[in-house]
Amino acid sequence: MGNTEQEQAEGMKWYIREVVIPEYANNFNKGLSAEDIKFYGKIHFSRDRSNKELNMHCHLIVSRKDQSNKKKLSPLTNHKNTQKGTVKGGFDRNNLFQQAEHGFDKLFGYNRQLTESFEYYNTMKNGNISDQLSIQERQISDERKSTDMQIGRNVNEQEELTDNMFAYKQDDKHSSMQTVNQENMKEDKQSFNLPDLGLSSALGLLTPEPDNSNEEQQIPMKRKKKKPKRGLRR
Repeated sequence: MGNTEQEQAEGMKWYIREVVIPEYANNFNKGLSAEDIKFYGKIHFSRDRSNKELNMHCHLIVSRKDQSNKKKLSPLTNHKNTQKGTVKGGFDRNNLFQQAEHGFDKLFGYNRQLTESFEYYNTMKNGNISDQLSIQERQISDERKSTDMQIGRNVNEQEELTDNMFAYKQDDKHSSMQTVNQENMKEDKQSFNLPDLGLSSALGLLTPEPDNSNEEQQIPMKRKKKKPKRGLRR
């Protein structure tokens, strides 16, 4: 309804004008609307002898007659939608409480649990044993459904987290491989583009030249003339 007392007070006024008074008028079953009701309200933020933190509430004073002063309005009557007799109409207090409760939840988007409802409190206080057991079974069933839904949400969140982590690892691995490949390509490119730096000259210096000193020092050998063989002539 708001964070500050001013905001909460404005929310309470809005709720009374939009939900409580229209439902109050409609509950008499006399064709009345909120414009037919004369009322005065005062909002309080504390209660005597209360230890609760949230004590905001509103006191309403409602006229016993409508704006025209022709129709009597008594919310304490025991008649409920009477069509015949002296008293016509009536007032269903339980219905008013339930309608005001539903209107509050719809107006402020409140997710009311069964144990917070007027139906639960009224049944546990005024209902018979059978009704009390029945509503307690509903309470247990609702709590189980709520627990199952929470477990299901936790499982889905865990699966989604696992999938995201797996996808992140895959992307990180792919990115790392791309980085390594790019670095390798850069290194290969640098090795191919190295400048000559006179390596050919250095290789030429390191290559041994043919040794011609033996040819220069070698003395040509003279051939000896063969002497004719001596022998007897025939």
